[in-house]
Amino acid sequence: MTDRVITPQTKPGEGGVDLALRPQNLGDYIGQEDIKERLRIFLDAARARQESLEHVLLYGPPGLGKTSLAHVIAAEMAVNIRITSGPAVERAGDLAAILTNLRKGDILFIDEIHRLGRAVEEVLYPALEDFCLDIVIGKGPAARSIRLSLPRFTVIGATTRLALMTAPLRSRFGVVYRLDFYSPEATEAIVKRSAHLLDIPIDENGAREIARRSRGTPRVANRLLKRTRDYAQVRADGHIDAQVANDALDMLQIDELGLDNMDRRVLETIIDKFEGGPVGLETIAAAVSEEADTIMDVVEPYLLQLGFLDRTPRGRVATRRAYEHLGMEYPDQLEQGRLL
Repeated sequence: MTDRVITPQTKPGEGGVDLALRPQNLGDYIGQEDIKERLRIFLDAARARQESLEHVLLYGPPGLGKTSLAHVIAAEMAVNIRITSGPAVERAGDLAAILTNLRKGDILFIDEIHRLGRAVEEVLYPALEDFCLDIVIGKGPAARSIRLSLPRFTVIGATTRLALMTAPLRSRFGVVYRLDFYSPEATEAIVKRSAHLLDIPIDENGAREIARRSRGTPRVANRLLKRTRDYAQVRADGHIDAQVANDALDMLQIDELGLDNMDRRVLETIIDKFEGGPVGLETIAAAVSEEADTIMDVVEPYLLQLGFLDRTPRGRVATRRAYEHLGMEYPDQLEQGRLL
């Protein structure tokens, strides 16, 4: 698989740096203003009643701050947060062990919640709704069910694939928010904040250049900032201005709209090999030697936002904007054929 700057991989030793960049409260959390405003009301109301917050479901493309927002909610409620993920909870007993160790008011954050197994979900339903845990003891005719009471807690689920969540699980969340891509202004503010926390010398134009190529995604913005810092230390005087940022990002092959090699390969494959589409996702994945899920979750959302890609019942289609961005001529007969 091609090593991409926008993938969730980190260099050795950067895990602690990423944690240090996380906002500590809603005031530090930049962007998603509508969600923050509604959350403030719900948090204030829950604190005033001295109750746990309702279960929260956060969804949207990767890197937009779902995990960070879960930590912020825990900090605002002044409670502990336990973290796990859908693939990590393989058996019902694993979830039962986690739930029985929660204390009153605690938050359980489940990342990639759509990947929970069916048997695990069945255990989670009564825990979410009635704060009870049903345990079956024994086997066969002698088996009996015991219901254990759990302290009131809050589950925060995060997913990049809301459609893959079962309807019964979705319906048990009282607060559901979709995180959107960030505006250039918000992304620039994130770059400046991260640079300040990491003590990276950067000016206004340098921060703006990094933000412009960050795909409206904080995780990408922070990663590009750190790679630009490396470039500035080796090839410049350590200070990041517009020229240094531009040279560093050009070296990383991140273009002015934030597209990297994989994004361009997907578009060029649709245009060159399949005459602009329509073409199926699995076919594109095979042509570029990449996983279909990676293309759907990481590549497609931003291309769709830019208007470079269309999803149709017959498959993916490259738009006129994609041709123009890649410096290719858009065939007039292609436009006529799609209108028929």
